[in-house]
Amino acid sequence: MAALRREGRRFAPLISPRPITAVRSSPIAPTHEDEGPIGVRYISTQVVRNRMKSVKNIQKITKAMKMVAASKLRAVQTKAENSRGLWQPFTALLGDLPSVDVKKSVVVTISSDKGLCGGINSTSVKISKGIHKLNSGPEKETKYVILGEKAKAQLIRDSKKDIELIITELQKNPLNYTQVSVLADEILKNVEFDALRIVFNKFHSVVSFVPTVSTVLSPEIVEREAESGGKLGDLDNYEVEGGETKGEILQNLAEFQFSCVMFNAVLENACSEQGARMSAMDSSSRNAGDMLDRLTLTYNRTRQASITTELIEIISGASALEG
Repeated sequence: MAALRREGRRFAPLISPRPITAVRSSPIAPTHEDEGPIGVRYISTQVVRNRMKSVKNIQKITKAMKMVAASKLRAVQTKAENSRGLWQPFTALLGDLPSVDVKKSVVVTISSDKGLCGGINSTSVKISKGIHKLNSGPEKETKYVILGEKAKAQLIRDSKKDIELIITELQKNPLNYTQVSVLADEILKNVEFDALRIVFNKFHSVVSFVPTVSTVLSPEIVEREAESGGKLGDLDNYEVEGGETKGEILQNLAEFQFSCVMFNAVLENACSEQGARMSAMDSSSRNAGDMLDRLTLTYNRTRQASITTELIEIISGASALEG
């Protein structure tokens, strides 16, 4: 058969080219509707095999990343749930006043250091920019404190002059209260503020997180709000024991409140990050599977078209020899 094929290729152009053209244009040959996309028949099977191999490797990576994110989520979720009891008493005592009017505001934007976790970082940055715009004015000053590489990359482009402090690689080591309290103390020492607005993603489930803003007021603003008879007017109902003044107590409460809120915010954002990464990697794995199915279909069509072409050439050669 191989010899017949070679002889057919050798003598067919010399005898008559018409039979070859007639056979190739016959209904036996695949039409464009059978081939799928235009040009599929002429794709090299080696190219398609290489593409299938790369997609399979990507699918393995995304599945492994989903499993790693699930493992990290289980480890952080328990800490996040336990940390919610730290800041709730402060909210009941000092309140959470996001609409308080102050001259110096600091927006603490919490994000992740790594990507591939959906849009949680973009959401935090958008909310931070909105808060910055609302609290900006001729007699007002608003600055940024950034935690995480992703928020840094987005905010540094158009708000570089307003960035007061940048902290990255927060999750390089396992998160604990001591680590976060040191960061909170560093922020309090380097930033002047009347109100700290902490922007983070509150974890609800693997597929659900809510952008949240928590407000921590300075001791002076807390005392001012308490004297004005607002929501903080109940502070005078508490008895203070010891030799500390009311100002010193409010200073200690404000610092402790900020460290507790920061600890909870960092853990909640870490949970949201891992949950979003799980969802993103699951979607990527499914998309890779769909792409692999399409590539397999393309490969089979290409291989079938190649076999059909070879058979047509053999038949044409045999017809030419018989003629």
